Amino acid sequence: MGRESPLTLGRIDYANAWPLFHHLDGYAGEAGVRIVSRVPAELNRALREGETDISAISSFAYAQNSEDYLLLPDLSVSSVGRVNSILLFMKRPLEQVKNGRIALTTASATSVNLLKIIMAKYAEGQPQYERAEPDLDSMLENADAALLIGDPAIRASWSAGKLHVLDLGELWHRWTGLGMTYAVVAVRKEAAARWPQAIASLLQAMRESKRLSLGNPQALIDHACRTIGGEPGYWARYFTELRYDFGPMQQQGLALYFRLARQLGLLERDVHMEFFSEQSALQVNE
Repeated sequence: MGRESPLTLGRIDYANAWPLFHHLDGYAGEAGVRIVSRVPAELNRALREGETDISAISSFAYAQNSEDYLLLPDLSVSSVGRVNSILLFMKRPLEQVKNGRIALTTASATSVNLLKIIMAKYAEGQPQYERAEPDLDSMLENADAALLIGDPAIRASWSAGKLHVLDLGELWHRWTGLGMTYAVVAVRKEAAARWPQAIASLLQAMRESKRLSLGNPQALIDHACRTIGGEPGYWARYFTELRYDFGPMQQQGLALYFRLARQLGLLERDVHMEFFSEQSALQVNE
């Protein structure tokens, strides 16, 4: 990283993450922060390989590389109940699908492994999984169910017809009583050590973007209607039901998710969540 300071920030290219980034463009231009927008799987790789310094990434990707990252406090894409954009589309009810064939989106890691946890621990099933590009019709050609996330899941939910649609966030909350965190914002430890003040400033800007977005979501609603479709009422409920903080219910839910993933062999080691310290950044400035 032979730069003097400008940070590269990874932005999830789905509506569910818009509030964290919607009001950042002005700040980014002034602060010299370069923003790259990609799907979660691409952002996971970019942060891991050092192409970005700080990024919204899948929670599961954080767990896989937690020794290299610090979490930014107060920021996540979570739900306590319905998430509305992580959906399992089934030809038949869950009881008849749990030992069948399920097509999985290639776009994210958290949701795929959440489904595997639910199938193994909640439904006590043993389905066969296959990876597929996120197109519902083609995914269901040879599978009993298909997992979609993000904007493709939202669009598919509007025309699901006779398919059974399972919201994984809603099921997780009903099963555990906890929230579920799908994406976190993580910074590479070497970037945090080199530019602590810049990271602290960006953290504050993302908090402010979240505050402004949720305080007046009409701009997000209008943008969603223009770019994705749907009705304003749907998007008003969508952004209201998602959570963007990272409080105790989200952290407890994510810790449980990590433990269950470890039990199933989806993670190679236990995960201890480490957070970026703004106090350390202030001390550097003194």
